[in-house]
Amino acid sequence: MISPRFGQVAVRRRAAFVVAVGFATLLLSPAAADPGIASDPGSEKSDIIVYGRSIAQIGIATSGSQGVVGYRDLEDRPLGRVGELVENVPGVIATQHSGTGKANQYFLRGFNLDHGTDFAGFVDGVPVNLRTHGHGQGYLDLNFLIPELVERIDYRKGPYFADVGDFSAAGTVRFETVDRLATPMIEATAGSYGYYRALAAGSGAVGGGDLLVALDGTRSNGPWDLNEDLRKVNALVKYSQGTAERNWDLGITGYHARWNSTDQVPERAIASGLIGRFGNIDPALGGRTTRIGLTGNARLGRTDINLYALYYRFLLTSNFTYFLNDPVNGDEFQQRDRRGQFGGSVRHAIDTTIGGVPITFVAGGEGRWDHIGRIGLYSSIAGLTSGTVRQDKVDEYSGGVYAEGTAALTDRLRLTLGLRGDLYGYDVRAQTLAANGGRGSDGMLSPKAALAWRVTDMVELYANYGEAFHSNDVRGASIRIDPVTGDPVDRVPVLVKARGYELGARAEYRRFTLSLVGYHLSLGSELVFVGDGGTTEPNDATRRYGAEATLFWRPTDWLALDAAGAITRARFHDVTPGQARIPNSVSEVISAGATLDPGGGFTGSLRVRHFGAAPLIEDGSVRSRPTTLVNLGAYRSAGRFKIGLDVLNLFDARDADITYFYASRLRGEPAEGVEDRHIHPVEPRQVRVSLRYRL
Repeated sequence: MISPRFGQVAVRRRAAFVVAVGFATLLLSPAAADPGIASDPGSEKSDIIVYGRSIAQIGIATSGSQGVVGYRDLEDRPLGRVGELVENVPGVIATQHSGTGKANQYFLRGFNLDHGTDFAGFVDGVPVNLRTHGHGQGYLDLNFLIPELVERIDYRKGPYFADVGDFSAAGTVRFETVDRLATPMIEATAGSYGYYRALAAGSGAVGGGDLLVALDGTRSNGPWDLNEDLRKVNALVKYSQGTAERNWDLGITGYHARWNSTDQVPERAIASGLIGRFGNIDPALGGRTTRIGLTGNARLGRTDINLYALYYRFLLTSNFTYFLNDPVNGDEFQQRDRRGQFGGSVRHAIDTTIGGVPITFVAGGEGRWDHIGRIGLYSSIAGLTSGTVRQDKVDEYSGGVYAEGTAALTDRLRLTLGLRGDLYGYDVRAQTLAANGGRGSDGMLSPKAALAWRVTDMVELYANYGEAFHSNDVRGASIRIDPVTGDPVDRVPVLVKARGYELGARAEYRRFTLSLVGYHLSLGSELVFVGDGGTTEPNDATRRYGAEATLFWRPTDWLALDAAGAITRARFHDVTPGQARIPNSVSEVISAGATLDPGGGFTGSLRVRHFGAAPLIEDGSVRSRPTTLVNLGAYRSAGRFKIGLDVLNLFDARDADITYFYASRLRGEPAEGVEDRHIHPVEPRQVRVSLRYRL
């Protein structure tokens, strides 16, 4: 028998699909694309990079796996979540296993990057990854970004670049926001499952500069049996002044979100009918985040300066094993984080000639202090704290310096050599178990080398070598006793080295760009602090190698095509035979898209994203299933108005956003629990309609 709720959902999904197809047909029809209505030359992004992927990189790039994404690349691109902005980086996948307000789960080059470890993110020069975080090391939460205000995305993969250190082994992504908008705008969006969003943004001349103000709010219930009740507010105020060569800006960002979450659930609970596909085991899960940032940037000729300060609070309630450890009250727990973060960086470039060889020297440095006033793990019942497992105060500080020189050995051959040095220090003040506190430090040198050979005006070859690192949670460096069991535990190093090699090629011909790379990456260990347990979990050294290809082609003025594919072989090194598979290491990623701009105010976008199966345990006997999603966007501008339609998960795929394999216990099950796949399903087909008005 079909439940009334299931029948209603099915009807709503069919209706949404019919509306989507009908609306897209209307927009695509010749009558809708009135040739008498020209695109608005006053569009708010008329002075922003168009198709960054088509910007020439030959003679500029130092590797085959770096690139630029401009606003036009992502302007009319349907997004289910803000974190999916990183999927503009070829080969990157952003998923979610919890509520929308939580940082995404990232995958790149055979890494399950968790919430950001080994993937460095920056916004307007400010590092976003939070180290020694209450939930996960390198926590990369991009929910404070307003997508319409992202001007440019620069991405680089691998540990080959001297100007970035921590978390950069797999890759680095840098977002730049706009300084000004050509015209103010207001936009409203409504969609399936109680989705509502409103945005107001504009800029004007003030005191010889430009003042930008934006406010963005979102409410959403999601498709879950438990309403997500997401309430999110973003704000940006930015003042900028100067010329291209000498300028400065000062920005303030504000972000606050609250949400209920439906975490991953055991497949057996769905199969037995205990819960539906979008059901939950524990209805008391969720979180809240507050982030207020102050950022200053200045460019003084060949010198760039960045300064920042951040206030941050975080609370997350989770329950992954249900009644495995506590059959009476359950295994629910909470994680908290409250900190101030302060830092800055400086970079200076010098052009000179030595022995007749033109050389560009770049030198820089950075410093950072994380003043963590409260970080802890707590037991909870029905969303209320019931006990303290571990609570600490932590000060973590670091400094890094680097130098890099690029020599034009011939007019077609460039050699880049660099060296980076980093020093970390910490002071952990344990408030629940004094033995787990302590002070310490660690340092690392990271050499870099790159060779670029422009074979012809249209083809360039690259060879790269580099070392980098990721930091571990410093509570794992000071720990002596497991706070749950009381057993002695091993400490972890603060810094873990990564070493990578890459060979690449890039071809650029008029409107066609193609890049191919092969890479190898090894990590000394993937030791991490497990925030869910308050202790450390040692993993072994790893090795990965693979290949990537990216393509961008504009066969006509009105059509842009892009595609990317990556395959990776990831294994633990020097382990027991048959136990070398790395859980959640996705071996294949494919993405592709088409952007249509035939004129008459119409644009359209079709995107497909696929990531393959992955081992879930070390012997590879249990694997996840592949996931494929297709998103459609159709947009029509007429005068000051722009109407948009996004259809997410166009074909209503029933795949998993992420899958884990571990033991959990439901009520009535054996005390040792049941090992099972735990999945977080992709959200079903959704329709979102937006209306923008330019003042």
